[in-house]
Amino acid sequence: MIRNSATHYGSVARVIHWLTALLFLLAYMAVYYRHWFTEPKTAENWTALQLHLSFGVSIAVLVVLRVYWRLTNRQPEDEPGSALAHKAAHYGHLLLYAVLIVMPVTGYLGTGVATEFFFLFDIPKIADTWLFQSVIVDGMGLTFEQFEVPMDFIHKNGGAYLVWLLILGHATAAFYHHWKLKDRTLLKMLPPR
Repeated sequence: MIRNSATHYGSVARVIHWLTALLFLLAYMAVYYRHWFTEPKTAENWTALQLHLSFGVSIAVLVVLRVYWRLTNRQPEDEPGSALAHKAAHYGHLLLYAVLIVMPVTGYLGTGVATEFFFLFDIPKIADTWLFQSVIVDGMGLTFEQFEVPMDFIHKNGGAYLVWLLILGHATAAFYHHWKLKDRTLLKMLPPR
């Protein structure tokens, strides 16, 4: 089934969910590989950076599709639980969506190089766009170096701390539902048997 039902997420929602998780993992692997195992200004360092940027752009595209799909599809019915548990799940998902939007956006805005999207074509850096010139330089009177500082702060600190906490919380909640509460929360996001 392609669309969501009362009991299950459809194949589109599942593919977007798991592909987003995979791309986040690959983005982290690329950036940590770059920092831990390469020397600055080497071809290997550049390749790792470009892979990180390409994964980030891919996540941004998936987020747009994900939000559209969520708004145009029914959601599976909630499992039994307290009002507090349902509210916590709701706000937890909102935080995850916020992170899925903020991380790619701040990553792009704070990057001082063009993205060689999987080495197929280039996406210009924000500083080379008319939007940056008209809004940031002319409108706000900032240079790229000034603009980059808060973007990098949000992207690097959010990525190093907040994202991991949210992912850990999300996975822990899914496994808690599966093993402790023995409900269908996790099963809804897996292919139906």
